[in-house]
Amino acid sequence: MVCAGVPATAGVDGAGITVMGSLAGGLEGARDQVAATGPVSRRLEELQLTVGEGPCLDAYATGMPVLVADLASGFTPWLAFAPEAQAAGASAVFSLPLQVGAVRLGTLDLYRSRPGDLSREQLAAALAVAETATELLLENSDPDADPGEDVGWLSGVHADVHIASGVVSVQSGVDVGAALLRLRAYAFAHAEPLHEVARRVIEHTLVLAGGNLDDDPPEPPDDRQPAPDPEDDDR
Repeated sequence: MVCAGVPATAGVDGAGITVMGSLAGGLEGARDQVAATGPVSRRLEELQLTVGEGPCLDAYATGMPVLVADLASGFTPWLAFAPEAQAAGASAVFSLPLQVGAVRLGTLDLYRSRPGDLSREQLAAALAVAETATELLLENSDPDADPGEDVGWLSGVHADVHIASGVVSVQSGVDVGAALLRLRAYAFAHAEPLHEVARRVIEHTLVLAGGNLDDDPPEPPDDRQPAPDPEDDDR
């Protein structure tokens, strides 16, 4: 696996490779972490999927490396992602775009459990891995496949999120994008993984229709007619 040697060569504690077909698709959950060195890397991708922000999205959007040496510094734009990433065990995060010319395939995402910049040599090693990963993705891509098609460990997660977004969309009478925001808001507010929220919506044990963001489904409407007021007869 191309990620396996990254921690030692780049001086980081973990790495993951995320692919997506477009930034809009990635924001909507149509992306995959196709390789990861451990649970923290997976958790960081899951967090970015939940809150809709983070280094991989910024690196993909700009085509430039995103290098944050200290998540606790307060100088990151990720108000939701940064504290949760620290709680997951990351003190520094780095994301490098996987691209050929103007075509971007995804990102190489790295983290450290302690603050600190990458040295020039470590950044060069990470860039070399990103180049190799890009070549491998191109060599193994199916020319007839949807570029945003899920191919990794999160494929089931993405399917559940898309299905749940459709369920919430129908229940609430909003578009799918707004429904996804509702799912993310609930997951973040309750410190619950997005895929677990999605699964509960699909299983109808959680209803996020209208203004309801509680665990229990709303009470069905009472169709009974109110009893007549005897005072009305005297008027």
